[in-house]
Amino acid sequence: VMKLLNKDQYYKAVKPLEDVVFNHLFACAVVEQKIDGLIYTDNSDAPASFYVVHPYGMSLLFGNSKNEEFNAQLINYLINKNKIRNRTEWMQVYPQDWSAKLLTSLGNQLLTKKQKDEGRIPESGIVKVEEQTRVNFKFDPNIYNEFRIGDRVPDAEIFRTQEDEFQNMPGTVVPMYFWQNASQFLSDGVGFSLRFNGELACTAFSAFIDKGQLELGIESAAQFRGKGFAMHTCAALIDYCLENNYEPVWSCRLE
Repeated sequence: VMKLLNKDQYYKAVKPLEDVVFNHLFACAVVEQKIDGLIYTDNSDAPASFYVVHPYGMSLLFGNSKNEEFNAQLINYLINKNKIRNRTEWMQVYPQDWSAKLLTSLGNQLLTKKQKDEGRIPESGIVKVEEQTRVNFKFDPNIYNEFRIGDRVPDAEIFRTQEDEFQNMPGTVVPMYFWQNASQFLSDGVGFSLRFNGELACTAFSAFIDKGQLELGIESAAQFRGKGFAMHTCAALIDYCLENNYEPVWSCRLE
């Protein structure tokens, strides 16, 4: 059975989550209730299978992959059979046992990377899940130092992100979608913003901070893209990381 875990039992996911070897700070934020997400499990008393959903739409499937009843209900959730979801989710899985199970269970409702590369795309409406690749980047201080030596800050103002930027930064990868509110962001997070000719052009911010790591979120307003603003704004945030002993991390879909 795939059941919603009560928030007072989220602690039961803490230890199993430690087994996940790749960047999963978004799931930590939900489990530690820094953001108001959801956790589905196979058994609320002694959970072994977990599905964590961040409100931005990222999700993590981990734990025991052999509970067939949970797996069947998970498939129904993924294809949205019962109309529970009202938006797209980007799911990661651990361990890789899940991938084989999903491939078998989803059948022609899954568009694999191989099918897409070969142009074998099924009829419209059949595919409910698309296989993609998540890339986790590692910070290279030597390359960053070379960039900083030749850095030329554009004719713009870069400053610490405050409530006004939190509320008004346009886009999708912006602080308001990763923090409960401006107050929480200003007390527990950090960001830097750039204004060009008085207009808010870019914000680089901590999407998550946990265990000595700070995950970068970056957005430029549409009319200011292609000018290098994101690179310079993010550099201010990376400098903050280095000054405060955080490892800067960043991930994205390869696609």
